[in-house]
Amino acid sequence: MEAGQLIFEDARGFADAVGHGGVLLGLDLGTRTIGTATCDAGWRFATNGTTIRRGKWGKDRETIAGIITSRGVTGLVLGLPRNMDGSEGPRAQASRAYARNLAEAFALPILLWDERWSTQAAEAAMIGMDMSRAKRAAVIDSHAAAVILQGAIDRLAGGVL
Repeated sequence: MEAGQLIFEDARGFADAVGHGGVLLGLDLGTRTIGTATCDAGWRFATNGTTIRRGKWGKDRETIAGIITSRGVTGLVLGLPRNMDGSEGPRAQASRAYARNLAEAFALPILLWDERWSTQAAEAAMIGMDMSRAKRAAVIDSHAAAVILQGAIDRLAGGVL
């Protein structure tokens, strides 16, 4: 399958490609970091992972490959940063390019998931846990990745495709 055929924006096509189960890796792509999260094989709950300091693509690829291998990942969910009106700007285009790189590197299905409000939702949850500003700053990206992934698996597992 060509790299472009592995990238989905609809949950149904992604679920068919990934086989309706298996560990998924959620990614929140930032300019300096990449937040990660994984879910269980039954697509019930997402758990935040590590925050990767972005470097050159080769370094990012190696780090992500390690997570894919160690967790037995069968598909990726990448946050797509749309504007509030649903349009796409430069950050969304960068995420689409990153998705193409991921597809070529790993040949895994990739779901582009609308990430509007993910960082705000993650921050609100951490404030609710009375987490200090310094601690929040260190883990916000991985928590945002978990919010993105949870939204996707809720759609996938809920059958609302």
